[in-house]
Amino acid sequence: MSAQAQLRLTPEEYLAIERKAEFKSEYYQGEMFALAGANEPHAVIASNINCGLGNQLAHRDCLVYNGDLRVKVNPLGKYTYPDVMVACGKRIFDDDQHDTLVNPVLIVEILSSSTEAYARGAKFDHYQYIKTLAEYILVAQDSRRVEQFVRQNDGAWTYRAFKSSENVMKLESIGCELRLAEIYLKVPGLPPTE
Repeated sequence: MSAQAQLRLTPEEYLAIERKAEFKSEYYQGEMFALAGANEPHAVIASNINCGLGNQLAHRDCLVYNGDLRVKVNPLGKYTYPDVMVACGKRIFDDDQHDTLVNPVLIVEILSSSTEAYARGAKFDHYQYIKTLAEYILVAQDSRRVEQFVRQNDGAWTYRAFKSSENVMKLESIGCELRLAEIYLKVPGLPPTE
């Protein structure tokens, strides 16, 4: 008995399906991967970050996007949905639908037990192909822990970890700051301060 060949989608076929779908899916190497919905802590953290960055960037030439806008990783042809991303200056989209950004400056991923290894490993490896990406932020949802990766001029990435409510993370790529106390404000399941 021969194995049945697996159907591979072109990027165009993926986008046609995705734009009509009721749920979001990533795309990589001809395959679609359904994304799970977010829980309440994830949603509150994403909202806090969106609001904090949106307020600071309100009168500047940058936009903050939530997890509903897709990003394309060139040259890999990968399509994914970061939890939060920021683009500054001229925003470049994959096509005239304006639903797939290709030039984010900053990407934030909110970690869960099922996504943490992927966000730290393959996903971060893939994001590094985005030439405009200057900062990558990982945010835990079960404790106060934020990790910042900043691309240096030579292409290397520096790392910093923040674990106290009093910590302030400077986002040099967009000239903003985020306080851990604000990122984790009203997050269910966490004590008010740590």
